[in-house]
Amino acid sequence: MPIRDKLQLVDKKVLVIGGCGRIGGSVAQDILTHTQSRVIVTRRNPQTSVTPPLEFLALDLADTQALKNAIASVDLVVHCAGPFHYRDGKVLETCIELGVDYLDVSDHRSFYQRVIPWRAKAVKSGITAILNTGVFPGISNSMVKQGIEKFDHPQKINLSYVVGGSGGAGVTIMRTTFLGLKSSFDVWLDGRWQQKKPYTEREIIEFPQPYGKTGVYWFDVPETYTLVDSFPVETVITKFGSVPDFYNHLTWITAHIFPPVLTTSKFGIEFLSQVSYWMTTVTDRFSGIGIAMRAEITGIKAGKELKYCLTMNHDNTAIAAGAGTGSIAQLILERKLTKPGIHPVEQALPTELFLAAMSSRNIKIIED
Repeated sequence: MPIRDKLQLVDKKVLVIGGCGRIGGSVAQDILTHTQSRVIVTRRNPQTSVTPPLEFLALDLADTQALKNAIASVDLVVHCAGPFHYRDGKVLETCIELGVDYLDVSDHRSFYQRVIPWRAKAVKSGITAILNTGVFPGISNSMVKQGIEKFDHPQKINLSYVVGGSGGAGVTIMRTTFLGLKSSFDVWLDGRWQQKKPYTEREIIEFPQPYGKTGVYWFDVPETYTLVDSFPVETVITKFGSVPDFYNHLTWITAHIFPPVLTTSKFGIEFLSQVSYWMTTVTDRFSGIGIAMRAEITGIKAGKELKYCLTMNHDNTAIAAGAGTGSIAQLILERKLTKPGIHPVEQALPTELFLAAMSSRNIKIIED
């Protein structure tokens, strides 16, 4: 990068909302590592301390004026304060109002559906707003896009994930998992929307080592919805699993046998999340905290039906999520990625830029 551009980046300011959590902290660290921007992390507790060069700002998202003041003072906002099932889109709405670029690590289709109607407003404002960045969703979306581009007529996407224990993330990830067990969801199969129950139809998938053959189940992730909007395919399958495998069986029991109050009430979700997080603090030392993903695309190329497979694994899920979001933040700050409007990551990030960003972070996308 020219020296002049590097000097300009020193003056850039990035606000990482929820930047004191595991995922937000990984995002903040990635941005610090790969840019020369000032990075400000937030938390509601004003007694929080951070390690320089990180800067800290006490911020309660319920305080509308404080939120506006914080966003008005920066060049990019990265929203990492989940679970996004509960978020109303106020942060993005404020970014649109003030003309500030926006990223998030949102991980549920309800949030995407809530804010996508503001797309025209974002275009008019001139901001680049990219949703669902991170690892899954995020890196997973771009892996699928890489595969889709190999075909003349893509037909089917089969996307699978496995996470070791806690994945190195905090209790918020546990809350997100249990919230995902609450109700059936729509999936795109054979050219029409159909209902599936979460954690059903176990399938054994061959992942990269150290995971190997591992069980995965239907799970509601944003890719189930956005990939249909992004690509002309007839089927999108998204399945998730954990190691050790007994966590899969416990999750199945939670989804199908436990009293509904445990998976539909805030008290029940919090109880299950705290117990699960405690359990993973014990088992993480044996299972690791990594992630592996496998994207298999079926389609027509030169008149023949073919399958194309991509895999990725990383020994720390939270760091991989930080790389997925931080790399897009870097591209926006360096003005290499500008796309006014609101987009899921696969609609905004070119494959060439994605692969270069992953390579710079030593994350390998393996083609098969």
